Amino acid sequence: MSKFKKSSNTQQEIPTAALPDIIFMLLFFFMVTTVMRETDILVKQQLPKATQLQKIERKSLVSYIYIGEPKNVSLFGDEPKVQTNDAFVDIDDVILFVNQEKDKLSEAERDKITMSMKVDVGVKMGIVSDVQQELREANALKVLYSSIKRGED
Repeated sequence: MSKFKKSSNTQQEIPTAALPDIIFMLLFFFMVTTVMRETDILVKQQLPKATQLQKIERKSLVSYIYIGEPKNVSLFGDEPKVQTNDAFVDIDDVILFVNQEKDKLSEAERDKITMSMKVDVGVKMGIVSDVQQELREANALKVLYSSIKRGED
């Protein structure tokens, strides 16, 4: 009788030919769906409601000024504060902020800069008026007041 020899040369490797494609697809998916927040809002924001709104055409020319009561009342108090980018500023520093924002733009677009003011509903008009005066002195004459659309009553 002859002996039968079992020859098993099976290898159990995982095919990795499609692995780079899968990784790049995941990378592109997360790059497209991830939203990067530009600023961390440190003030309470309940925007007023309006009936006639217009959309901003070029958001690259818009810089934001937030005015409202600080979220961290124990650290910053309960008086309304002015926030530009990620920090609180004094009203006198608004001119410096406008000049810094203008420096980021090209020479031709500097006169087209728009300052968008996001003001909380409960803020008194005095601080808003002071910021408007500083914007006039900084020659930022295009001022936009952000609001949300009023629903049908």
